[in-house]
Amino acid sequence: MKTSPNSTRIGIAVAIILGTIGWLAWSGYGANKSYYVTIPELGSMGDKAYHSQLRVEGFVQPGSIEHDGPHVTFVMNEFESHSAKAATGRVLKVVYKGAEPPPDTFKDDAQALAEGSYGRDGVFHATVLQAKCASKYAPAQPGQQPGMQPTTPSASPRAGNQAPAAHALNQPAAPAAAN
Repeated sequence: MKTSPNSTRIGIAVAIILGTIGWLAWSGYGANKSYYVTIPELGSMGDKAYHSQLRVEGFVQPGSIEHDGPHVTFVMNEFESHSAKAATGRVLKVVYKGAEPPPDTFKDDAQALAEGSYGRDGVFHATVLQAKCASKYAPAQPGQQPGMQPTTPSASPRAGNQAPAAHALNQPAAPAAAN
């Protein structure tokens, strides 16, 4: 049986298209793959740390945040500052230069996740930065349940002369005063 020139051309075009799609899928998968490591694991990775896309988790060391427009430099500790282990925890300097400014929850003692690459200068160069609210993970005061706000009202410019509202999900609203 004889094949027509059109069938051969279509077969070649289909093979090229499928090959290109396969190559793009394979190279895209490898480029977007990132390893999740802790600060101590980062130090023990050796040369692999310098050639990999990484995600590192830790706590923002209080007083270390330096803003430069949308970019931020800070120190990440493997332990929270109020932990007894914080003084002996390993630290990592992080320079964030991403497309967006850091999130509002990025504050002292916040749990942070930085994604980027580790440089030979010992600095982690992040392009993505995520943070969890530090107050949510603070230790409970005596007589409080974890995750509750303090019962004393804080001064707020928006509060005016109104009665304090319940801000935490676990905190019941104050009963209304009877006249």
